[in-house]
Amino acid sequence: MAPQLLSIELTAKLDALKASLSAMEGALVAYSGGVDSSLVAYLAAEVLGAKALAVTSGSASLKRSDLRLAERLADEWGMRHRVIVTDELSKPDYRANPVNRCFHCKTSLYTALADIARQEGFTEILNGTNTDDLGDHRPGLIAAQDFAVRSPLVEASVNKAGVRALAAHLGLDNAEKPQSACLSSRFPYGASINAERLAQVEQAEERLAALGFVEFRVRHHEDVARLEIGAGELQRALALREALEAEIQACGYRFVALDLGAFRSGSLNEGIIEATNIE
Repeated sequence: MAPQLLSIELTAKLDALKASLSAMEGALVAYSGGVDSSLVAYLAAEVLGAKALAVTSGSASLKRSDLRLAERLADEWGMRHRVIVTDELSKPDYRANPVNRCFHCKTSLYTALADIARQEGFTEILNGTNTDDLGDHRPGLIAAQDFAVRSPLVEASVNKAGVRALAAHLGLDNAEKPQSACLSSRFPYGASINAERLAQVEQAEERLAALGFVEFRVRHHEDVARLEIGAGELQRALALREALEAEIQACGYRFVALDLGAFRSGSLNEGIIEATNIE
C-alpha cells in the first residue's frame, strides 16, 4: 500500500519530531500499543536504534488483546521492547478509584521507567500524549510532570488527527486503531477496582468484539453493564439485543443497558473535567 501523502504542515511536524528525537542520547518510551505511543516508539526506534527502548506495562488494567498487539507490532517493526508489570493494583489509593486514579497509575509506571532509565543509562522518558489530550481530565499528566516525562507529540504540536495521518504515512498497522483506554476507565469514580472486576469488563468487551463490534466500551455499574457502542453500530446492536444480553450476562452482569448516547471517549469524566496544561 502506497504511503499516505502529508501536508506541508505535517511534513514539517514529522521533521521536527525526528530532529527532537535525534538530539536525545537515549529514550525510554511508555508504549501501550495505541497509535499515539506507537508513533513515538516507532520514530524513536527509527532515529535512535538500540538507544531506544519501548516499555509496556502488562498489568491487569491493559487488555490482553492490546498487550498482544503491542508485542506483535514491536516485533514487526524491529523495536527493542520490554514488558513489565507495574504495581498500581497493590495501592489502596488506586483501588479506591478516586477522580485522580490515573495519577496513581502513571506514578507507578513512571517510577518503574525511571528505575530502568537510571540503571540502564537512558536520558529521556517519553510518552504518547498529543495536544488533544491536554483539555480532558487527565491526572496522569501531573505524574508525567513530576517525573520530567517528555511528550514529543505535544512539543511538535501534533493532535490526534495528525497522529493518525503520520501513522498512515509511515505504514503503521494500527493507524486507524480505535482509542482503547485502560480497563480501569470503565468504572465510575469511587467504584473499587481489583483484578477480578477488570477481568469481568475485559471478558465482556471481548464478547462484543467477537460479535463484530468495532467501537465500544463496557461501563461497569455493579450489576449493570452499560454498553457504549459507536453511533454507526447502534442499529445493529438493537437488532442483536437478545444475543448481546445473553453474552454480557454470561460475564456475570445481571442487567445489560444500551447507552443511546453511543460511544464517547471519557464519558465517565463528564461533569468533572478540569483542563491540565503542559507549558
